[in-house]
Order: sequence, then C-alpha cells, then structure tokens
Amino acid sequence: MPTYPDRYQIIDEMKNRYPITWLAEMAKIQRSGYYKWLKNGKVSLRTQDDILLKEHILTIHQANKMYGYPRVKIALRDKGLKVNHKKVYRLMCELGIQSIIRKKRRVWKNRVSRTFENVLERQFKDRAENEVCVTDITYLPTKTGFLYLSAIQDLYNNEIVACK
Repeated sequence: MPTYPDRYQIIDEMKNRYPITWLAEMAKIQRSGYYKWLKNGKVSLRTQDDILLKEHILTIHQANKMYGYPRVKIALRDKGLKVNHKKVYRLMCELGIQSIIRKKRRVWKNRVSRTFENVLERQFKDRAENEVCVTDITYLPTKTGFLYLSAIQDLYNNEIVACK
C-alpha cells in the first residue's frame, strides 16, 4: 500500500475526474488530511529527507550489495549523516532492497574418515630409540603471512630429530 504522501499525490492527480470524498474513502485517508497536505505544501521536510537518504542508501547498496541495514547505517554515518537504524531499515524496505546473504559452505557427510590401527597402544617409553616418531605443525603469523614449523620428535627420549 502506498504511503500517505503518495496517496495524497494520487488523489491530487485524479481530483478532476472523481469526487475527493470518494477518492479519500478509496485511499483510506481522511479528507481533512488531504486538505491539510494541500495547505501545508505537498512535500514535507521528512519526505524530502527520506528522498535524499534513499539516494544515499541506493548508492551504498549498489557499491556493496552484501550490506544489510546495520552496515548501511554505519556507511551513512561515515558520510556524515546521522540516521537511526530503524529509519534505514524502513527506507530499505520501501526501496525493496535487501542484502545478499552468503551461501553457507557445505559439510561433506558422505566421506568416510580414515582410521588407523592403534599399533602403539599408548606404550610410548618402552620402545627403542628412533622407532616411534611423531610430528606436529605450528603456524607462526608474520607481517607477510604465515610461516610453518614442522618438528619431528622421537618418543623414546622426547628429542627433536628434525625440524623444517
């Protein structure tokens, strides 16, 4: 259903063909509201502000289609416009725009996990030297990216055999 100013505008365009009383009844507005709208000016300040905000919201949405109303509000604030999030939500609904929601990644349930036989049976110390070794990878963050440290440890004496 059109907003009240839109309804008043429609009545104003059709008033020469149909009676205002009948048009007001069809538009579900008070006739006095229509005459007040005529007297006070056809476009209110709020409507002018909304039109300006809608233009800003459309430009933000065209640049970033994944932005919902909270991020659009932040982008408007960065442009120097102080707007309530509920107003941004209302205007986005009036414009018929929504953020594009990212697809969630699929979880592969059909893959069978590989399990290995427990050869050690938690007997780590009773073995000979260099018979049982384990490895681990550590990620080290740097300014240029990650470095990867892989160490091989002998479980007999907990000595690091090799690292790279």
